[in-house]
Amino acid sequence: MRFLVLLLFLAPNFNQESIPLKMALLKYSGGGDWYANPTSLPNLAKFCNENLGTNFDPDFATVEAGSAELFNYPFVHMTGHGNVVFSDAEASNLRNYLIGGGFLHIDDNYGMDPFVRPAMKKVFPELEFIELPFSHPIYRQKFEFKNGLPKIHKHDDKPAQGFGLFWEGRLICFYSFESDLGDGWEDRSVHNDPEEKRQQALKMGANIVQFVFQQ
Repeated sequence: MRFLVLLLFLAPNFNQESIPLKMALLKYSGGGDWYANPTSLPNLAKFCNENLGTNFDPDFATVEAGSAELFNYPFVHMTGHGNVVFSDAEASNLRNYLIGGGFLHIDDNYGMDPFVRPAMKKVFPELEFIELPFSHPIYRQKFEFKNGLPKIHKHDDKPAQGFGLFWEGRLICFYSFESDLGDGWEDRSVHNDPEEKRQQALKMGANIVQFVFQQ
């Protein structure tokens, strides 16, 4: 699996410049807008390149849950507002990807929670989402978030929470809920967020990326 080779190559020295990588956006069925936030990943890639010394291609890939191409990408991002459906084949493919060393970041763009939880339960019926403590390393990479996920958009005005799925002790899926990191990664003109909020979102995104390549 190509992404496993990339992970092994990058793990000892995170500041690699010789191999350009692409982030990937997960395309799923069910009618939810998987394509939301089109400027998010390019901006996150640029921020990581500038602050972590990575070499991400800002032109991200789009990959379907059931595609063999999924295994080419060590970091896959998933977002949306609505329904999420995985077929049996897609659930099996995503499961194999995550068990094999891949990583999925799910970002609830508001309204996704009731659908993505049962969808991921189909992928891992034996696992439950666990809320990560503020002391978890994902909040303490280059940038420190002593109180966990930053709150970027109001949504239901609940506290931002970070949940994880663990396989044999490894965090394979991070789910950011009531935070809306992806909106914060977008061009400022899209949501007119204060620059402080955008920086919080981008720094947390960079932490997720750094954690993925170092765990």
